[in-house]
Amino acid sequence: MAKENPHRPFTPKPEQMALRPQVSGNTINGLGERAVRRPNVVYWAKDPDDIPHGQMQKWFYSVRPDEPALVEARKERQVILDRPMEALSDHQVERAPQDWTEALAQFVDGGVCEKVGVARLQEDWLYDGQQSEFTWVIVLGVQHAYDEISKAPEPEAGGEVIRQYGRAAGAAKEVANWLRRQGHDAEPVTGPMAGALTLIPAALACGFGELGKHGSIINPEMGASFRLSAVLTNAPFAPTSQQEFGIDRFCQSCRICENACPPEALSPDKQMVRGVQKWYVDFDRCLPFFNQTHGCAICIAVCPWSRPGIGENLMQKMARRAQRTEDTS
Repeated sequence: MAKENPHRPFTPKPEQMALRPQVSGNTINGLGERAVRRPNVVYWAKDPDDIPHGQMQKWFYSVRPDEPALVEARKERQVILDRPMEALSDHQVERAPQDWTEALAQFVDGGVCEKVGVARLQEDWLYDGQQSEFTWVIVLGVQHAYDEISKAPEPEAGGEVIRQYGRAAGAAKEVANWLRRQGHDAEPVTGPMAGALTLIPAALACGFGELGKHGSIINPEMGASFRLSAVLTNAPFAPTSQQEFGIDRFCQSCRICENACPPEALSPDKQMVRGVQKWYVDFDRCLPFFNQTHGCAICIAVCPWSRPGIGENLMQKMARRAQRTEDTS
């Protein structure tokens, strides 16, 4: 039996809902569309006036404006965002593609990020209207501190999300500057504001994990409790491979995040979104609660994979189950 949800029933504040545009965020996202197309920016636009939900995005910042955990985390992140990029060196270092990719391990070993992967940039990952002259995308992952993110949706969890977005931005800048010092142009891509491309498809392609029912990637080591950034470049990297761990099958039978979601924005079944059958979060249900609590993160905090040390046990359990199924078939 599902645990009683302390946040239900959820009623959005009328003053927020008065700002809701006539167009559904699900429509903008392409819910129900069978043709493949590029995504559109639905939220976190750099200029909120450019998107239908811009007034709701502005309203987000009116919630908990003086909360110390949020204010301090934003200050820390701004310091990172304000760091200038280094000049592009005239001397171009040459390496074999595999050597370039293997050299990225230094950023994991040095604690700059927890995971890194590389994929050839696909046009479908770029937001509609965006173009890029770069051919490769390096994806970086930074993990949340579980003790903080597990407090979601309290301000401490929101502060942790902001802090890790800052750390992810710092990682992207560090990798980009490393490339620029070696004569290869590189552009950092950081969140939460929408940049040139959507990061989740790129992260899936280069081996970060599988998409979970809550709409976030699940990685066996970090669970769903991490943030992404990226670097675009033309340096000749070798791609890292997409990985499947059986997580998708796990999500089909697990309902923990579904039952924990206050506005009931998570579906028990995959849905068609811009020509792809996948897990999808109902934007129109999710956003009001997300705004009203100034960030949520409940679904990634309760995900069984997000608990430290659990991923390996779950992998072993699924392997044994698969073996039993194979033995009896």
